[in-house]
Amino acid sequence: MDPSVHPPIVEKLSVRFEGWLGDDLLETFPCFLVTDRLRHAIEATGFTGCSFDEVEVSKSEEFDEMYPGRELPRFWWMKIPGMAAKDDFGISTDHCLVVSQRVFDLIMSFQLDNCDAEEFGDLTPPVR
Repeated sequence: MDPSVHPPIVEKLSVRFEGWLGDDLLETFPCFLVTDRLRHAIEATGFTGCSFDEVEVSKSEEFDEMYPGRELPRFWWMKIPGMAAKDDFGISTDHCLVVSQRVFDLIMSFQLDNCDAEEFGDLTPPVR
């Protein structure tokens, strides 16, 4: 990770879980993770503005103590090169994930009990 810029540039993502409440979409600034099942649903739609890459996942000792025998699903790093006003996925100027209504409708059918969601506003590109 290159922390000399904001947000930091991540070249390889490794995530160590100390707990997991079951959500299919997770944020670990400045990155987003999705479960395998959410990735497949997103890819099946042809949405624009995101791609997926490998993420190294591990569990802490605390995780194993709190959740004995609990397995984590496969996670993917969801990269967001898209632009919020143009693509289905984008990142706002304050580094939040922005999705189109179509994406929102899809992901809300998955487990997102710990996700904060709010309407972003008008994403219509300005007329020049």
